[in-house]
Amino acid sequence: MRPLIIQGALPVECEHLASQLTNVEMETIGGWVFWKGQYQGFPVIISKTRMGMTNSAAATAIAILKYQPCAIINQGTSGGHDPALNVFDLVLGRAVCNIGAFKTPKKALGEGADALAWREAFDVLAEDETDPEPIAIRHFYADPALLAAAQHVRYGYTAGQVVEGIIGSADVWNNELDRIAFFRETYGTVTEEMEGASVAQVAVQFQVPFLAIRVVSNNLTNQQTYNAKTGQACQDFVFKVVQHYLAEL
Repeated sequence: MRPLIIQGALPVECEHLASQLTNVEMETIGGWVFWKGQYQGFPVIISKTRMGMTNSAAATAIAILKYQPCAIINQGTSGGHDPALNVFDLVLGRAVCNIGAFKTPKKALGEGADALAWREAFDVLAEDETDPEPIAIRHFYADPALLAAAQHVRYGYTAGQVVEGIIGSADVWNNELDRIAFFRETYGTVTEEMEGASVAQVAVQFQVPFLAIRVVSNNLTNQQTYNAKTGQACQDFVFKVVQHYLAEL
């Protein structure tokens, strides 16, 4: 059986996962760390992608080429965009999208800048690569079998609610509530992080099944502050998803 890869950007998002493996072997490639082992008898690799879109894309490409995984789950913490979401709620990424790829309006020197006017999403994976301005919102949709596995085990999660939604990714940490509201209105996002869309962009080009799972660790839209315990709660849930998914293969 080919291994399933679980990704986390930071130590708080992956070291608990690695500690649950048996027969572990750690491998470092460039600046990226992989823990190879087994979970409940299934082959699993934990990948510390490091933070951000470039790091996570590189880690994904390395993992696919070297380990030939059967699937990839990108997971970790996130900041809520939806006021209905509370800290510890889990978001199963029905889709992920790059909310940091856009074209700004033309303005002369001295005319200032207005982030709420940056409304043209730029498609970095356009089908027509000759188009100099591929304006479109690109959503990367979850693999149906992975999403079904996550839905199957959702009722075992008691720390919060489990919902499906669109997860936004960018090399930006958004703290402006008007900007967050814009993303929710325009992209349909319910939470944001800094890796999922770039992982999905690589995975779909290699035809590797992909799913993003994110726990809400803070939510500015309803004044809920960061809770460090959310990362482990997400990781424990992800292992249940993995176990169910691999058992069904």
